[in-house]
Amino acid sequence: METISNMPSEKQVQREYTSDEFNRLSGATIMMVDDEMITMEVVQAFLEDAGYEKFILIEDSTQAMKMMKDNAPDILLLDLVMPEVSGFDILEQVRADPKFKHMPVIILTSSSDGENKLRALDLGATDLLAKPVDPSELRLRVRNTLAAKAYSDRLAYYDPMTNLPNRRMFLEHFEWALDKAKRYKENLALLNIAIDNFDRINATMGLSAGDNIMRIMAERIEHIIRRTDVLGPSLGKEDPILKLFRIESGTFSLLLNRIENVENAAVAATRLLEAVREPLTLDGTDIYLTASIGIASYPAESEDSVALLRLASSARDYAKNTGGNSFQFSSIGINSMYRKRLSLESGLRKALEKDEFVLHYQPKFDFRTGAIKGVEALLRWKDVNNGLMPPGEFIPITEETGLIVPIGEWVLRTACHQLKKWNVAGKVPISMSVNLSVKQFQDPDLLKVVRDAIDESGVAPQYVTLELTESVLIDDIEKKIDTLRKIKDMGLQLSIDDFGTGYSSFSYLRKLPVDELKIDRSFITDLSESADSLAIVTSIIFLARSLRLITVAEGVETEVQSNMLKQAGCDQCQGFKFGRPVTALELTKQLSQHSEDNEI
Repeated sequence: METISNMPSEKQVQREYTSDEFNRLSGATIMMVDDEMITMEVVQAFLEDAGYEKFILIEDSTQAMKMMKDNAPDILLLDLVMPEVSGFDILEQVRADPKFKHMPVIILTSSSDGENKLRALDLGATDLLAKPVDPSELRLRVRNTLAAKAYSDRLAYYDPMTNLPNRRMFLEHFEWALDKAKRYKENLALLNIAIDNFDRINATMGLSAGDNIMRIMAERIEHIIRRTDVLGPSLGKEDPILKLFRIESGTFSLLLNRIENVENAAVAATRLLEAVREPLTLDGTDIYLTASIGIASYPAESEDSVALLRLASSARDYAKNTGGNSFQFSSIGINSMYRKRLSLESGLRKALEKDEFVLHYQPKFDFRTGAIKGVEALLRWKDVNNGLMPPGEFIPITEETGLIVPIGEWVLRTACHQLKKWNVAGKVPISMSVNLSVKQFQDPDLLKVVRDAIDESGVAPQYVTLELTESVLIDDIEKKIDTLRKIKDMGLQLSIDDFGTGYSSFSYLRKLPVDELKIDRSFITDLSESADSLAIVTSIIFLARSLRLITVAEGVETEVQSNMLKQAGCDQCQGFKFGRPVTALELTKQLSQHSEDNEI
């Protein structure tokens, strides 16, 4: 719980922030346009010595305005005499664009023509420097120009209490972000966030208390959106950009650029609601707040900024009018989709204690003998509302919420106990493969969980195989190899699942203490039609044989695929042609019917 006391005045906040800005301008984005790259590199080196870090160098002046719209720099260093598009032309376009008409532009020119300098000033240049530039003068001019811009922006574009950009900044930034999303075909979401009953707080506790509360709410929301995991593990090729604004007294807007899908906005909204609900204390009184959030998205709902603003506002009002403390999509379809997801998440959190999970087992066959050499444990969920659900419908949610860790532990323990029963009853022991997710592999208790599962079941560890995807091995590879070796020291086998779809295992394969490669089903599906797929599969089998590893083909469904894999020297296969995932009881019957001399 947070306690509000000794709150600074608006003037104190503004003065502290302004002084801080003057001392920390190194985060500014500096764009340079010059047809001589060496000149820009020299200028960059001078400015890097002064602590500046973000630079955009443009040698082709025809690209200047496009790059400016894409990157929205804080200052432009501009040459005048350039082929095709001159500095005068660029300066004229900059001042004609509402987004950049107040952006500082420093002219760097070797021209001694006084008329050229006067013309540049008449077109709106902020300052001029002669080439070759003096390093000290360059640093002084850039610092002073950026400091003046920061102070001007602070007065015009920022809320003095929360230090957040204000409505004016939001409207300008929203147009820019929407234009960029259209140009690069990216997804964008707008969240309108209103503190419930904020007018009543102002009326009963006073405007000063209301401002203090909004300052704390702004800090909480900013803390949430700064967390790298705010939108879950699947963000797309680039990290999203999250920008928060204070629109009016009790309302914020959050802009999410470059999100992978609109459901990510719902994840963010859920975490924001949780942060707002945390109680705070004002003058000895506990205050409990809630919020209403409306979500509108581009391009799913509209391509127009005005329409998106209206949709987000209407969705927020709907959430507020139905009791608040919730979020609402402006699209009925998307909202229904997420509500279903929310219901699934709620059910998953109780599924373990309700004993709703079951394991199905898919056999792995030996190409040479036709015998069942092992099985893979596959998770299913007996949801009371949706029936038996395949993993694709709920595993992503368990990954995102972290539920995959306790559920994965249950899978491993259950699979080991079942394997013990089969191997005690059978003439020839079989192996059991269990999938291990990225989050399970990162769990600090992983080794203990594995050891306990083996010890409690009494199964021989050499018959248990842990399957990992290549994505587990993307970074911090040496530490992960150490973990794999510790698992191997327990006597277990290790397998790389979906092999060939990643990019890390090829270079590290000889160092990895693995026993098996599972060839991804995407290569098997078009094996008979694609020479590339056949070449990849053949190469994987050859590579595995050279390293004395077993190969398993996944997703084998036809006789043609089976014959080609057998001819290529693949060791084992699994797929619908040979056997679908079945219950433990059904697989027990299959095991009793198979013998080592069965042929495929």
